[in-house]
Amino acid sequence: MNTDDTTVRDPLLWLRGRQVALGPFTRELVADYWRWEQDPQVIIGYGRQTPESLEARTAGYESQARSMADQTRFTVYDLTAEGGPRPVGTTALRIDHYVRTAEFVILLGEEGRGRHLAREATLLTLDYGFHITNLRAVWLKVLEHNAAGVRAYERAGFKPVGRLRRSGYWLGAVCDEIIMDALAEEFPGPSAVAAAMKRR
Repeated sequence: MNTDDTTVRDPLLWLRGRQVALGPFTRELVADYWRWEQDPQVIIGYGRQTPESLEARTAGYESQARSMADQTRFTVYDLTAEGGPRPVGTTALRIDHYVRTAEFVILLGEEGRGRHLAREATLLTLDYGFHITNLRAVWLKVLEHNAAGVRAYERAGFKPVGRLRRSGYWLGAVCDEIIMDALAEEFPGPSAVAAAMKRR
């Protein structure tokens, strides 16, 4: 189990940015995924709204690992952490293969928030989705009161395209969800995938 004060030794990193890298979703980090997912700041309005045991989360990981054909999942690493890359969150693309689109989901633990890591993690995930998974569009839902989330998504290239009225909850009150999307042809770059290919 990892704690706030540990790093993963020599993690596999698939895509690197300046501050953040993406690596595989792995059984080794299930305890960290569980810890992040129980954080009240993460689950307000979304996710499991009652505590989950580590044992149940471990079983859930096994199910997720078997369904990767329809979900591209990554561990987000902080490259600026003292002692080497440190896992701080996850991103995922829930793929609809029939129309070549996906829903984007991001989760950052407390140690990954407040330092603009979300934008780069989002950009790297879009880069992978557009240039490796060959998606044509990626969309997301965000609660209207989550202003920091909306700003981070906009900086990564997402644009508001509509809303679902009174479809979410924020601190116990009903609220709207904003729908945002990003298109492959509008990807702001730079592309870490293209840069990696040039180095070959």
